[in-house]
Amino acid sequence: MSPRGIRARRSKASKRTIWLAAGVVVLAGTGVTTVSVTGGSGGSGGDDTSRPAQAHTLALDGKDPKKRELPRTDTQLFSLVGVSWEDSADDFEGTAQIRTRSAESGTWTDWRDLDFGIRAPETEEGDASRVRGASEPLWAGPSDAVEARVVAGGKETAVPDALRLDMIDPGDKGGKGQGKGGNGKGNGQDKPSAEPGTGESATATVSATPSGEDAEPTTVPEESAEPTREPTDAPATEQPTPSEEAPVPSEEPTAEPSAPAPSEEPTTEPSSPSEEPTAPAPSAEPTQEPTEGPATPAPSEEPTMDPTPAPTTEPTTEQPSGSTSSTSPAAPAAPAIVSRADWGADESLVADPPSYLDKVDAVFVHHTAGTNAYDCADSPAIIRGILTYHVETNGWNDIGYNFFVDKCGTVFEGRAGGADKPVRGAHTYGFNGYSAGVSLLGDYENGGTPTAAAKRAIADLSAWKLGLHDVDPEAKVTLTAAGDTGVYDTGEQATLNTVSGHRDGYATLCPGAALYSALPEIRRTAGESAYAG
Repeated sequence: MSPRGIRARRSKASKRTIWLAAGVVVLAGTGVTTVSVTGGSGGSGGDDTSRPAQAHTLALDGKDPKKRELPRTDTQLFSLVGVSWEDSADDFEGTAQIRTRSAESGTWTDWRDLDFGIRAPETEEGDASRVRGASEPLWAGPSDAVEARVVAGGKETAVPDALRLDMIDPGDKGGKGQGKGGNGKGNGQDKPSAEPGTGESATATVSATPSGEDAEPTTVPEESAEPTREPTDAPATEQPTPSEEAPVPSEEPTAEPSAPAPSEEPTTEPSSPSEEPTAPAPSAEPTQEPTEGPATPAPSEEPTMDPTPAPTTEPTTEQPSGSTSSTSPAAPAAPAIVSRADWGADESLVADPPSYLDKVDAVFVHHTAGTNAYDCADSPAIIRGILTYHVETNGWNDIGYNFFVDKCGTVFEGRAGGADKPVRGAHTYGFNGYSAGVSLLGDYENGGTPTAAAKRAIADLSAWKLGLHDVDPEAKVTLTAAGDTGVYDTGEQATLNTVSGHRDGYATLCPGAALYSALPEIRRTAGESAYAG
């Protein structure tokens, strides 16, 4: 995620096929267009009394070419909001601010900035005719009215064409079309796409040398001043008791769990926190608690892996998604991950099957640039909102990130295709063909600080994901940029940490100053993690 003013340019648009049934309603007197997201493919049934996700749009018209303003306007219920425009190649520079009215209290928020810098994928997915330029989405919580103002700035002389406000109601977990029982695409049951996930043809080389000056962690406050509840500081593997609102996986494992189960049962039950947390419980079987000391030796001075071959559309067969035991003897145990079915992904939104890489050479860390004042029980709804926004507003095939982490340290599966497989995401333009993306819910550029639980969860997840491909989380890797990113030109060699921030590869402030400064500590913790390969 990134703020306004980035330099990278977007790819041109072409066409693709979308399998989506949408009911459109125009609210009388408001001009709000409502799209009910209740598509017919990919779901396995749902509760007919539940509320499905909906995308509401409101045109931002006006005569002033440099400015658009929307007075306070009543709307249908929404919780996530952003602005979008017709041409994804039109890279907007300026300011966009919104205020929202709480549906519960009736009070209005202060003006809040929307961030810019979303970039369409560097594949056919990003060339689809329905792909739009857009801001980052902002979580506002349940709201029923909005006020907005957009002003062109910098080199811009006008706001983009067909500017509109996009408001997302994430619905609830039981909405129509949402996967049940672990049978959705997020568990890797679908066939890979016929189109290869190409774009980067150059090979990648890895140096086993730790990341130099980054080896010493930067001191970052352990807790954010903004969270409404204190998250636990326990390691991510010690899962708290879920609240009534949080998604709780079934006690019986699904046919296709998103990650392999650990090889042995834990010897003790995880301890309960001092107060009732709100984080969802990702797994019925707790993952074995990682040791405090290093579980793997420090990286050697010799390279630890061979160069990566060109990406393919087939996932590696050594790591079948959902299997309880891996055929690869070196595969580490997986951290607890909330599946797409358990956070309520509407699989009917996803038109095309996933694409796969041959190997994951790096992990890019992001933030969602939203609010930090969310309750961890809201994390599934926030992710459902982002899924709907990425598909209905951005025009992508699926959610862009491979994983999410919330401030309580809970890990969520992102893009469909199998958490343990090298799914090609849409998170770091120019480097999606080599990497996985994990995004921390919240804003870590404007005062927010990542919690200890969140940092540990990112470290363990990165160690596990890279370990599946024999990549050292404390090493460096040389990758070839597949597009002009504002940091690297197309074809330029980029030497990056195997656990890098979004800004390392793309012109953006993501993942925010506070989270970026914590990356040396996260890399070191990943190297010591019990999940490191």
